[in-house]
Formats: sequence, structure tokens, C-alpha cells
Amino acid sequence: MHARLVRSAVAAISVAGTLAWAPAASALSSEPSPSAPVAPAETPAQKAGSVEITKKDPEGQTLPGASFLLLDSAGQEAGSGKTDAQGRLAFPDLEPGIYRLKETDSGSPLHGVVADQDVIITPGATTRLTITDPFKAATVLLQAKDDKTGQLLPGATVNIGTGTSTLLTLTTGPKGTASGELPVSSRKTEFWVKEIKAPAGYDLYKPSKTFSASPGAPVTVTVTNAKKITDPKPDPSEKPTQNPAPAPSPSSPGKPSSGTGGATLPAEVGSTLDSDSSSVAAAPVDDSTPTDALARTGADATPWLIGGAAVLIAGGGGSLLLARRSRASTRTDGSTDS
Repeated sequence: MHARLVRSAVAAISVAGTLAWAPAASALSSEPSPSAPVAPAETPAQKAGSVEITKKDPEGQTLPGASFLLLDSAGQEAGSGKTDAQGRLAFPDLEPGIYRLKETDSGSPLHGVVADQDVIITPGATTRLTITDPFKAATVLLQAKDDKTGQLLPGATVNIGTGTSTLLTLTTGPKGTASGELPVSSRKTEFWVKEIKAPAGYDLYKPSKTFSASPGAPVTVTVTNAKKITDPKPDPSEKPTQNPAPAPSPSSPGKPSSGTGGATLPAEVGSTLDSDSSSVAAAPVDDSTPTDALARTGADATPWLIGGAAVLIAGGGGSLLLARRSRASTRTDGSTDS
């Protein structure tokens, strides 16, 4: 009986050992262990780029001493400097990207600065820029004057330009002046000025005048106007200074005419020539004759000729009477003596 129990225990241990080993072998074959992560490869760094600036003016001359500032995409300063004697400035070792270039000073009293601009930097390349600074504008002072008195005149309008282009239009104000900025394209530019509207009461100044202006310098332009000549209008309240001559009136028998024709021969003259009257009536002279009648000709001279003839006839009649009275006296004296 004891031997039978021993064989049963050995069989149980054998079965138990088999059950414990089989699951372990099965797990290793069906569930593989996970692999470790692989590190990514490093990307190569981009090569640096650069920018080179050449500074000039509108006439092509290089400008030294111009100041520039370079900002990156975040607005941070990436470089700054001034152009050298050849007008050049370089910013090296720049990371590729977009930058902002600002000119802070032209370095010249004749030139202005350009507007800000973007600059693209490419890897391993140099970006070259040619920047042209404009000339500063000239300041123009316009004056309109009276050509006789030199008085400043408001309301004059002029155009100022060069070639066929009008660049500026100015109108004088209450003080007779106006000012403005005139763009120039060279160190000495020629301009013309032409008046298109005259001040009130003045004639238009028709000729075109020329003048020259320099960058950043003031210049004065003067136009002169003459007053308009107008005929004065007659005043209806004014009366003529000379009275018109009176119209001649018809003469009555035995009386002289009162018109402008002078005196006429009286009717008594004919009868007194044959009588022994002691006096002869003389032809009266009309004092109403105008003093300027001597300057008249034609029909106005006829009355004067008639008047002169009457005076001569009256004088002759008087002489004849005196002669007849003298002869009568002689006869009387002769008869007495006898």
C-alpha cells in the first residue's frame, strides 16, 4: 500500500511540472517585446546671405554719409551703418528671410531720403540695391505788384512749370503774396511763370517770365500788372459851360436888328441927305454880337459885311451934309455983304 501512494505522488508532481512549464513557453512565442524609438536625423543649417547698397542722386553722383537701418521680420535691428566714399554699404551674414530697410539720413543738405522698402535675403547670395535720393524741393515766394507804385496786389493767379508741364499753381492772398514748394530735378533747374488771372482792376501780364531754382533754396518770383485804362462816363448832372447864341429876331422898320448880323441902315438916313438938318443919324452897332464871331466863316460873315457897308454909307452921308451946310453959309454971307 505504501508503494502505491509513492507512485501516485510522483505522478502528481510530474503532472504539476508539466502544467507550470507549458504556459511560459507559449507566452514567449506569441507576444514579441516592443522595439525602442529611433532618433530623427538633423537637418543641415541654411547658408547666410547679405545685402549691398549703392547710394546715388538723380544726376548719377554717388552720395557718401547716408545712414541706413536694417530690421528683421520681428522688427529687431539686424544692422546699421553709413555709405562710404563710393556711396556703398554692406550688411553680411544675414539669415535668409525678409528684412525692412530704412534710410534715416541722406547725409546731404540738397537731398531727401527715400521711403522704407523690403529686402529679401536668399541663402548664400548677395542682394544688391541701388538707391537714388531725390533733390529737396525749392521754396517759391510769389509777389504781384503794381507796375507804377510797387503796391502788392491780391488775387493774381500764376502757373509755374518747366518744359510743357505745369508743376505749381499759386494765387496771391490779401497781402499780395503766396508761397509753395517746387520740385527740382537738378542742382539748377530752369522754370517759367505765366499769369492766368490778373488782380481786379488790372490788365493781365501776358509775357512768360523765366527763373532758376536750386534744391532746398528759397527763390522769389515777381509779376507786375498795369491798371486798366477806362474812359470816364459823362455825369448827367453836369451842364454845358457855354450858353448857346441867341436866335436872330426879325428887325422892325427904322430899328437895327438885334440878331448876330450887326447894324442895319435906318430909314431916316435917306431923308436927311436932302434936308438942312444939323445932324445925321448914325447906324447903331449891336453890342450883343459874340466875341468869338470873328473866328466864323461862310454864312456868319454876311451880317458883318452888311454892317460895315452901313457904317460907310452913314459916314459918306454925314460928309455930304456938312458940305451942303458950308455952301449955304457962304451964300448967306455973300448976300449980306451986298
